[in-house]
Amino acid sequence: MQITRQADYAVRAIYFLSGLDEGVRASTSQIAKEQNIPPSFLAKIISQLSVAGLLNTSRGARGGVSLAKEPKEITMLDVIEAIDGPIKLNQCVNASHGCKFDKECPMKVMWGEIQDDLVSRLGGSNFEDFVNASPIG
Repeated sequence: MQITRQADYAVRAIYFLSGLDEGVRASTSQIAKEQNIPPSFLAKIISQLSVAGLLNTSRGARGGVSLAKEPKEITMLDVIEAIDGPIKLNQCVNASHGCKFDKECPMKVMWGEIQDDLVSRLGGSNFEDFVNASPIG
């Protein structure tokens, strides 16, 4: 399983904004440049994150993009699901009618447990923690 490139760019954009002082806005061109995100792609991502309630956007000379919540209130799960939708490792985990082997499948439980673990881990990872983490190296 791999998250989409769009979700990866969204995570990087939120991470960048999380590192700014409270109330500071960044232009989409600044975010794109600093995070190596294609500007045209970033515009769509910013829109989706705004609709999800994670970003505030404003136009004009003093416009830009800022977080709609504090970094500690935004999780990796929030960002990924804003872009890619709910985490679904296998269709059988989320839909009882998705598989003809539903009732006797020994793997359904495993898929459900893995999905629950992943959702829990992503939901417990907030951007304040990422910003405060020591750089790897």
